[in-house]
Order: sequence, then structure tokens, then C-alpha cells
Amino acid sequence: MKKLPILILLIACTSFLIANAQERDEIDEQYKWDLTHLYSSDEEWTSAKNKLREESKKLDELKGSLTASAEKLADALEFLSDIRKGMSRLGAYANMKSDQDTRVSRYTSMKLELQQLGSGISAAASFIEPEILEADSANLMAFIKEESRLAPFDKYLSDLLRRRPHKRSEEVEKVIAQASQMAGTASNVRSIFSNADFPYPEIEIEGKKVKLTPANFSRYRASDDREMREKVFDAFFGKLQEFQRTFGAKLYGNLQSDIFYANVRNYESTLHSALDGNNIPVEVYHNLIDNVHLNLPTFHRYLQLRKRMMKLDHLHYFDLYAPLVGDVDLEFSVEEGKTHVLNSLLPLGEDYVEVVRRAFDERWIDMYPNEGKRSGAYSQGSAYDVHPYILMNYNEKYNDVSTLTHELGHTMHSYFSNKAQPFPKAGYSIFVAEVASTVNEALLNDYFLNDISDKNVRLAILGNYLETAKGTLFRQTQFAEFELKIHEMVENGEALTGEDFDRLYLEITRKYYGHDEGVCTVDENIKAEWAYIPHFYYTYYVYQYATSFTASQAIAEKLKNDEGAVEQYRKFLSAGGSQYPVELLHKAGVDMSSAAPFDLTIARINAVMDEMEAILDEIGHD
Repeated sequence: MKKLPILILLIACTSFLIANAQERDEIDEQYKWDLTHLYSSDEEWTSAKNKLREESKKLDELKGSLTASAEKLADALEFLSDIRKGMSRLGAYANMKSDQDTRVSRYTSMKLELQQLGSGISAAASFIEPEILEADSANLMAFIKEESRLAPFDKYLSDLLRRRPHKRSEEVEKVIAQASQMAGTASNVRSIFSNADFPYPEIEIEGKKVKLTPANFSRYRASDDREMREKVFDAFFGKLQEFQRTFGAKLYGNLQSDIFYANVRNYESTLHSALDGNNIPVEVYHNLIDNVHLNLPTFHRYLQLRKRMMKLDHLHYFDLYAPLVGDVDLEFSVEEGKTHVLNSLLPLGEDYVEVVRRAFDERWIDMYPNEGKRSGAYSQGSAYDVHPYILMNYNEKYNDVSTLTHELGHTMHSYFSNKAQPFPKAGYSIFVAEVASTVNEALLNDYFLNDISDKNVRLAILGNYLETAKGTLFRQTQFAEFELKIHEMVENGEALTGEDFDRLYLEITRKYYGHDEGVCTVDENIKAEWAYIPHFYYTYYVYQYATSFTASQAIAEKLKNDEGAVEQYRKFLSAGGSQYPVELLHKAGVDMSSAAPFDLTIARINAVMDEMEAILDEIGHD
């Protein structure tokens, strides 16, 4: 890892936001998360941080005796695990405090303090893995059988042995750890600049000046006024383009950081380095891109359907976020959304639903947007001994209900994993993280469709599924291809600038959206969109949205047709990171080494479009 030596499970997603957010103190307490479950105050957080810093100084006492006996090894790993668990809790609090109002510099400072502490702990603990790897493999395996306290660490130890060729000497490991804070600079600068300092443009809307923050961009790009959409895209991406060189320097710096870690650990490439941690074959990444390329006609069919539903002569990129069915009122208060979510999740068991109810009643969720709040939505599940939290920006649309159940999927995955697994095995990888969230979305869609006969409303719900498929499978794979290309170019010695990122991003986007075939016009200003995407700083992160989506579609089908599927799925939710991701999914009934999950997903997308086209024909929609 480049930053903290802790287990952070923060699943970031997107959401539409309201145009003019309130100040935080204007929002009812019941709709704001209660972070006192973590620490009663900032002062208690500081005290806990200082106590952990003192505890971490004892790490040096472990040096030289780690593998003297099974008991010594268990003592050391338990001590380090407790340090990491403490860092996870500290990190959860500092990050969420900062995210609820990014303008408050105190919480930015707290995050930076924790990064510095984390870097120091990583450096202090850098001797541990090299020292363990000096031991004979057979002896280590014998220790696991001999000492029951090593059971929570059996996967860690076997995985450590698997990755032995990429572990370095104690001295080199210490340098790697010390470099972590520096390596995260580009990402940190990008986050602060984008969330707090970037001069977002202003446009006139209904006679009033409106600043196009990310929240307002998300809202107004979905306007049913086409001229408004075009105006919003021109202004927002035009302003990003003015800072092309700055954004380019930050992204290039992040790529250099990725290459440093891949090289210092003797990996063939940054892709091999990023995927090896979860033992994912690089073929999975390449196959995803290849399969999407082969199925771009299905994506283009969706784009043509959107053009038909919007009654447009020609589709532009700025049309892609407008509602497919403009005259359908799909608005839900928080209480209405809560009721629908709870009812839709009943197939997973009453005990599952009861925990979701607790998430609402015990204030695990920060529901509404406020000035300075981080945009989008996420689930924060790293506070092992407490419970997960959710950040939302709820705007009372169907998409927000869908996003809410999506984040609750992550939250329930974390809740059951934390409950069933010891801390070293509780954290699951992003490769499987999006399964639980998108299964929840599928259940919500089916729940509404089972009770709705109104054809326009059915079109809206089915269209929401297509929007999810577009955003999760095709768009994230487009991002994954861009990310792979820019890494490969820098690995081959190219120095990339903002202009280079512009050119490559536009080229790939036009290929995906059928620009040259006349399917959808991707205007020149879209070349700046890469600067808007924070995920490009997460190092081969986004492809896992797409792979998880295909896995979730397979599981959702099993839940409908297989009586034993619920129990099988619940075991998956409780498994945490006790096995490698591909193995976990296999036990859930999904073989990610085959094309079956992808093919099933494409078949479902086409089936949804079949129904939508039939409805359009029936109601005489040309």
C-alpha cells in the first residue's frame, strides 16, 4: 500500500445532489451520522491517536525473535493487528469528519497527521515480513497447526510466502514504507484542489447565477432541457480544460508513484503489481476489456434506444444523463425510500432486514447534502469493533433510492464480515465489494417491477437498470482501458502531459460510444472528463466495478431460481477476505474464470431492451 498500513474499506460511488445545499447545522440530527459511536469527541480521537503512537513504539522490541517459536510469532502478529485495527478506527473518524465538510481544515490536518503516523508505523514494522520470510516455509506451516492464535493469520502467512519474490530486505522495506506519505501527495493535492479550491464556473439558470460545483453539475447535466445540458457540459468541462496542465501534472505524478512501487518490488508491470495482492490473474483485466469490445454493439443498441426514447434526431454525450422517461414522477422521501428498500431486501432474510433497519434508526447514515460536503456516496466499513457508516447525498429521486440500497449492500457485507471473521480476515477486496451492492440494486429493481403495471413507470425502472449497466460495466471498463493505456505509456518511458491525457481519453471515449459510426457524438470538450474522475488515482480500481457487476448478475439470477442460493450468498457475505476473491465468488456459485457471468449479463441487458422496445411499440412511441 502507498499510504496507511491499515485496513480501510471505503467503497466510493456516485449520486445526484441537490442544487443548493443547506448548511450542516440546518439539517435534522436524525439524518446525520452519529460519529460518537467511534469517539465521543475530537479530543478523545486525539488521545486514542497518541496512545496508539506510544504503543507502536514497542514494535522494535519484537525484532529478532519473530520466528523463534509459534508463540512468539502469534504475539507479534496479534500486536501488529491491534495497531492496524486502531489505525482503521482512527482513519474512519478523521476521514468522515473531513468529508462531512471539506472546508474545515482541522479535519484535513487530522488526516495528514494520521498519514504521517501510518508512514512511521509502516517504517517501524518494515522488518516483520522480511524476518518472517527468512524462516523455512515448512516451519511456518507447522507453527499454524501448533498455535491456535495463528489461525486468523493463516491466509496472511500463506499469501506472504506466495509473494516472497516481491518482498525486499528490511532496509528496502523501510524505505518503501517511508516513501508512502510522499507517494500519496498527488492524490491528496488533487482531492483538496477539486473539493475545496477549484474555481468552478458559474452559469445563469432561470435568471440566477449558479456555481457548477460537482453537486450542481450532477444535477443540471440531468436536466430535461437540452440546451441547458449542453450549456452545463460546455461550462464545466471548459473550466476543467483551463487547468489541463495542472491536472495532468498531478495524474502523471501518481503514475510515477505506481511505477516506483512496481519496480521496487520487481513486478513485470504496474498491472501485475496491483492485481497480485488479491491473486487476480492479469488475464481477468484484459479479458474484461476484450469482452466489452466484442459487445460494444449491445452498448450501441442501448444508445440507440436512448435516442429513440428521448425523440432525438441525433444523440450527443451531453444527452446521456437526462431522464429516459421525462414525464414519470419517481420521487421518494427518505421515509418512503427506506420502506421500499426494507421491503425489497426481505428475500435475504428478516435478520438481514433488521440490521438494515438499525442502520437507519441508529444513525449510521449521513443522508443529505450540505455545503462543503464531499460529493457522491460511499460505505465506510473499516471500524471493525463498531459498525459501518454511509455517506449519502440524497435528493429524493429513484436514483437516490437505488444508490441508498447499493451502499447498504456494502454496509451489510462489512457488517456480516466483521461479525463472522477475525480482524485480519474481515476486510474484503474491491474485486468482490461491488457484488453485494449491485445484488441489492437488482432486488430493488425486481421489487418495483413485480408491482408495477404502468408502462411508463416500467420503462423508467427498466431504464434505471440499463443506466446502471452503462455506468458500471461499459463506462468503468472504458475507464479501465484508459488507466491501462496511460500506465503502459509511462512504463515505456513516455512523459505524459494534460494534452496527452486529453487526446487518449477522447480517442477511447469516441470508440466506446460509436462516435465515428454516428451512434453518439462525443464532442471535443469531453476530452477534459478524465480530470473529473478521482478513481484514476486509485491504481487499477475501476475494473472491479465491472467484474463485480457481472458476478452480481449471476448471483441475482440464482437468488430468484435456486432455493439454496440465499444461504450460499449469506455465507459469501460473512466470508470477508478469508479466501482470495475468485475463490470466494466460486463458492457463491460464480466462476470468474469463465465467460459465463459476462455472457449472462449481456443477455440480461438485451432482454431488458427487448421489453422496453416492446413497450415502446405498444404505446406507439416512434
